[in-house]
Amino acid sequence: MGMAFVKLFLILLVYVRCSVSASHHRRHSLDGDKAALLAFKKSVLVDPESTLANWGDDVHVCNFTGVTCNRQHHRVTQIDLSSSGLVARIPPFLSNLTALRVLNLYDNHFFGTIPPEISSLRHLRTIVLNRNNLNGSIPDSFALLTGLTVFDVMENNLTGPLPPSFFSNCTQLKVIDLSFNDIRGRIPVEIGNCPGLWTLSLYNNQFTGQLPPSLTNTTLYNLDVEYNLLSGELPSDLVSKLPTLVFIHLSYNNMKSHGNNTDLDPFFATLGNCTGLMELELAGMGLGGRLPSSIGHPNLKRLELQENSIFGSIPPEIGNLSNITMLNLTSNFLNGTIPEEFSLLLMLERLFLSRNLFNIRIPSTLGKLPHLGLLDLSNNRFDGEIPASLGDLVALRSLFLNNNLLSGTIPRELLKCSNLYMLDLSYNKLQGRIPQELNEIREIRGFINLSHNFLEGPLPIELSKLENVEEIDLSSNNLNGNIFPQISSCIAVKMINFSYNSLEGQLPESLGDLKNLEAFDVSNNSITGNIPMSLSKINLTFLNLSYNNFEGMVPSGGIFDSATHMSFLGNPRLCGAASSRPSCPHTKHWFRSRTFLVILIVVIVVSVLLSAGCCVIGIRRVKLMVSSSKNGRLRKPPTPDIMHNFPRITHKELSNATAGFTDRNLIGTVGAGNGGGAIENMGNSTANMLTGSIGYIAPEYGFGSNTSIQGDVYSFGVIVLEMVTRKRPTDDMFTGGLSLHRWVKNHYHGRVEKVVDSSLIRASMEKSPEVKRMWEVAIAELIELGILCTQETPSTRPTMLDAADDLGRLKRYLSGDTTVTFASSLGISSSTIGDH
Repeated sequence: MGMAFVKLFLILLVYVRCSVSASHHRRHSLDGDKAALLAFKKSVLVDPESTLANWGDDVHVCNFTGVTCNRQHHRVTQIDLSSSGLVARIPPFLSNLTALRVLNLYDNHFFGTIPPEISSLRHLRTIVLNRNNLNGSIPDSFALLTGLTVFDVMENNLTGPLPPSFFSNCTQLKVIDLSFNDIRGRIPVEIGNCPGLWTLSLYNNQFTGQLPPSLTNTTLYNLDVEYNLLSGELPSDLVSKLPTLVFIHLSYNNMKSHGNNTDLDPFFATLGNCTGLMELELAGMGLGGRLPSSIGHPNLKRLELQENSIFGSIPPEIGNLSNITMLNLTSNFLNGTIPEEFSLLLMLERLFLSRNLFNIRIPSTLGKLPHLGLLDLSNNRFDGEIPASLGDLVALRSLFLNNNLLSGTIPRELLKCSNLYMLDLSYNKLQGRIPQELNEIREIRGFINLSHNFLEGPLPIELSKLENVEEIDLSSNNLNGNIFPQISSCIAVKMINFSYNSLEGQLPESLGDLKNLEAFDVSNNSITGNIPMSLSKINLTFLNLSYNNFEGMVPSGGIFDSATHMSFLGNPRLCGAASSRPSCPHTKHWFRSRTFLVILIVVIVVSVLLSAGCCVIGIRRVKLMVSSSKNGRLRKPPTPDIMHNFPRITHKELSNATAGFTDRNLIGTVGAGNGGGAIENMGNSTANMLTGSIGYIAPEYGFGSNTSIQGDVYSFGVIVLEMVTRKRPTDDMFTGGLSLHRWVKNHYHGRVEKVVDSSLIRASMEKSPEVKRMWEVAIAELIELGILCTQETPSTRPTMLDAADDLGRLKRYLSGDTTVTFASSLGISSSTIGDH
């Protein structure tokens, strides 16, 4: 009993001691992991996203960002710091994380070599170091990582050969990705010791030799050795023994086809064993031969045979590629016909047949591919018209028909492909106008290139609807008209080329609204006017305005500060630093000169004065016309013209003709009263004429018996008349004491010798008030008429008809017609008696 108790006690003691020891060991191991990670943090030079911010003494190591521990929280098993932007060397003390299974430092900036100490991490299963700046070679000690399954160091700067031992011991490897490095040498044969290997990606390195036959010992699913220096025939035997292959990428090596690079059939025939094959890429190797009938693998989705030396026609068996989505036969020597069986490729999304020798019409059957998004037939000899059936390709996003011999017009149906992203019809023989349906492809975001054709007509305004297009090239056509201001609606455009056309008019200032424009070429047109200043406000890097008719000063700022004279050649009227005429001819701007300002002020002052004078004269003239019109309604119609051009003689002329009215020139005197007339010292004929005239005047105008008309007759037929009375008083005519003789002389400067005697007025005052009033009016009218008849300027004197008309009115007035009005030759009406 005692012995049993002792045994039990010893067992418990051993268990407790072991438990304490294990606990102490676990605590020590976890503390070691934390210490290693804190040392790792200290080695980091840059942590832009503060990924390691919570890595500290006060935080449990299993709570560190990017750190994972096992379920019992005994050890750190995983580090994932991918895409953190960390800058550092990979520290060797990561080797203290002895339980680490996954190390993922993808997409950072780790530099230097891969530390060989990592090979001590015997539990490590995954190493992901791709997209860093690591250099050097893969350490030989990595052969100790016998449990490694994933080794990904893609996109670094690793060099040197692959260590064969790495593949000898790492038999658990499943994924090897060494792409985008500079690793050289042969692919080690030992790679066949990795039976579970299913992805081998050696893309873009410098591997040489042939693919090792030992790869047949693997279960490869993906074989990618593109862009290396591998040689030999296409690996028919290898492929035939790897039925699991789904992706075969052998492009851009130095391989060749069978039969000294003339036969593709053996290789394509073996592909039948790869029932799950989806992608086959054999581009850029100069492979020769015809496309074999065995090309039609039913599961193949991607077939790339571009840049080889394949010749002949496309076999009808191409129609067996029922699941193909991308077929690239670019840059070969294919010719002949395009088989009708292409219409069976209902899953086809991208078709490349460019740079071959096709010299046929584009088959309309290509318009029956419902999922076709890219069609490239460029750089062939396709002729005829563009089939309208291409407009049925509703999924079409990229169409390249450039560099062919296509003719006719651009079919309107083609521009109904509203999903077009890129359109290139350049270098053909297309004619006619650009269809208005261009606005249907308003979603186009890449480019539209219609250059080097024979297109004509004005620039289509529909271009302004292409708001998302980045490049527009309509150069080398026969387009005319102006560049419309609405071009500024193409807000995403980066390049515009309208060169070698017949465009006219001026460049719109709205070009400055194209903030993304980098290249602008309108050379070899007939554009006129000044270069828009707005072009200096955008980020242009290329500008060509040569061979146009621009004029004026080349603007400054922006592109104009860096452009050379090559951008402005052939514009002789341009001047400025970058043009062929560095200095502009000085033009005197008169409108800015002081002389111009003085002249302008003088003209303005004179104009104002003349305008004021004209206004005054106009106002007076209007008043005269209104008064004349008012009196004209009361006057009888004017007497018909009987005689014209009666001579008008001034007093000065009379004085000159009679030598101052001297007696030597006096021929005789005449007189007439109420009872007749008398003539003295005159010949009979003259006396009879004058007597009759005076005898007519006196009684007609109501001169009484005490009034007579007396005249002196001078030589040259000059007669000076005066009315005389029997009494010749010297009293003044007017109550103000103003002598009529003196009034006439003072106001008319002696132009009238004697108009009327004041005694005539006195005689009239002996009558009744009414008669006196009539006499006053009559005498005033005679005075006015006499004064007007002696005006100095002939144009201001009344004609003989006007004078006779006024005398007739005076006669009726003195006869008792008180409604008569008197009008002087100036149109000023005297008042009637009723107005006085």
